[in-house]
Amino acid sequence: MAFVTRQFVRSMASSSSATGPAATAKKILIKHVTVIGAGLMGAGITQVAAATGHTVVLVDQSEEILAKSKKGIEESLRRVAKKKFAEKPQDGDEFIKKTMGNISLTTDAASVVHSTDLVIEAIVENLKVKNELFQTLDKFAAEHTIFASNTSSLQITNIANSTTRQDRFAGLHFFNPVPMMKLVEVIKTPMTSQKTFESLLDFSKAVGKSPVSCKDNPGFIVNRLLIPYLIEAIRMYERGDASKEDIDIAMKLGAGYPMGPFELLDYVGLDTTKFILDGWHKMDMKNPLFQPSQILGKLVEDNKLGKKTGEGFYKYK
Repeated sequence: MAFVTRQFVRSMASSSSATGPAATAKKILIKHVTVIGAGLMGAGITQVAAATGHTVVLVDQSEEILAKSKKGIEESLRRVAKKKFAEKPQDGDEFIKKTMGNISLTTDAASVVHSTDLVIEAIVENLKVKNELFQTLDKFAAEHTIFASNTSSLQITNIANSTTRQDRFAGLHFFNPVPMMKLVEVIKTPMTSQKTFESLLDFSKAVGKSPVSCKDNPGFIVNRLLIPYLIEAIRMYERGDASKEDIDIAMKLGAGYPMGPFELLDYVGLDTTKFILDGWHKMDMKNPLFQPSQILGKLVEDNKLGKKTGEGFYKYK
């Protein structure tokens, strides 16, 4: 995801409660979406929303980042069209043209959020930066606008508290690569209204995903189960219980997983895994599932982050 600086947040700045009539009002039909952050996740969310008829404004801090993201979206759409319209390439060209026509770009989020139904944030995993962003956007967004964070590790409540619309704030966690992965976790905080929650469920289905709901717990569903599993695999390796190769083979052939834990760690990124684990350890230092790993820490220190750097637990050409 793209890094969004404090300067960017400030440059964009050139309530209601969950009780009473607002909580029982009709669900919001989400047609206009603003996506903040033009990295892999933001671009993927933009693509699936635009491809399903939503108008999307993609926001980031520079025209260069946005241009690169737009090019990536178009290339991804061409791959989709090649499979989906294999026998009718002209229909595929029309699909790409129509989808790209639903997307606009800007570096000034404050100028567009006043007319959006949903803001989805997909920026750097830094609570302070996210809070500054949403605090600013809260001043410009329409009253009905729903805010959602795509965070995979931070608590939604801590982000929502930076705004005056806690009842219109939730987590909307897509999975990478967004165009291919069908799951979306919809995270409801204690303050999220039922109207907001149901509106996000409907939106998730409208963009072709299968939503699941979860309370605002560390890691939600997938990462809460996945990260401890990955770390336990590392601990087995650290103890010398088995080689990383045999652990991977065992989980693929014995549990039917498409990738072994070390293969998955390298794919996800060792820095990403360590970042999530460190955050959870800080929140609950006594939890044995969240204890740091010496090997993981050393690999990240040596910039051996997995496939993206050419080496992690395995080496890549």
